[in-house]
Amino acid sequence: MSALTSLLIKIFLFIFSIYCSVNGTPAMPSTADPIKPADNSSKLTFAALADPQVSNYMMDRYVYFEQASADLKASQGLDAVLLAGDIAENGLDMEYQLVLEHIGGMDVRYIACVGNHDIRLRNYNSTCKRFNGFVNALNNDTDADCLHHSELINGIKFIILGSDRTEFEESYLGEEQLKWLDDELAAQNGSLTFVVVHQPLKLTHGLPQVWNSPIDSAGSIGNQSDDLKAILNKYDNIILLTGHEHTGFGPYTYEKIGNFDSVNLPSMCCTNADGDYNEYGQGYIVEVYEDSVLFRARDMIKGEWLPQYDIRISYGTDK
Repeated sequence: MSALTSLLIKIFLFIFSIYCSVNGTPAMPSTADPIKPADNSSKLTFAALADPQVSNYMMDRYVYFEQASADLKASQGLDAVLLAGDIAENGLDMEYQLVLEHIGGMDVRYIACVGNHDIRLRNYNSTCKRFNGFVNALNNDTDADCLHHSELINGIKFIILGSDRTEFEESYLGEEQLKWLDDELAAQNGSLTFVVVHQPLKLTHGLPQVWNSPIDSAGSIGNQSDDLKAILNKYDNIILLTGHEHTGFGPYTYEKIGNFDSVNLPSMCCTNADGDYNEYGQGYIVEVYEDSVLFRARDMIKGEWLPQYDIRISYGTDK
């Protein structure tokens, strides 16, 4: 961490202390029912989160993130934490450091997908380097050197996609990345695979209506939406994980799209809308079993499960 970043964080925390003295110290989540697998036969358990958008000036976001992170850190049996983009509001070193100080240090593998807020309005190469540095700091290694990559955790494959250039709201997936994705999925031979990209496909999960736009591509990944959809539909047992929409748990969370399943994650720290449950601190605890994947809805600020919004997806040859 640079001296300037360290100084800025000290100033931010000083201002935050004043904020807390005026508004009260944030209440930490209940520990009565901590995060842990519902069944000990889970092959893999991970937190699936999106859009914390931690900001260096929006104090409420920082409060929500601090509370939700406390729930995660009190967890038992988590193997990984997945962040599906828009981790920092402005993609700044200071914001990533604030995220790192709260969510880092757990005995898990961190998987992070870049979002439009992480890279927009600044030099692409510099922001990629900053984002990859943040991911490496989380995992205490140097593995992250590209915005698109794949990881194997407990035998389960994760394929992470990322924009090949700076865009304001959308992502741009170049031909080389799409070919790489196709090859990665072909090599899976139908094994369960999670594909992660920040923005959902167009005309899915309530788009474009929930984006309040008449344009078909609004709120989606953009011009490569049809290409990505075609590739995903070629293969079996694919689960697409996205964020970006800021819709709470409800009718727009899960969708079957042709041959694959798609889950749009609610915002962790931004205002959610258009759902049946629109509180802050939402996320899924995902448990992979022999023939199904259970998405367990969690309010991480309250430390409570929300079973009415759980999703179970079958996979395998007999799904």
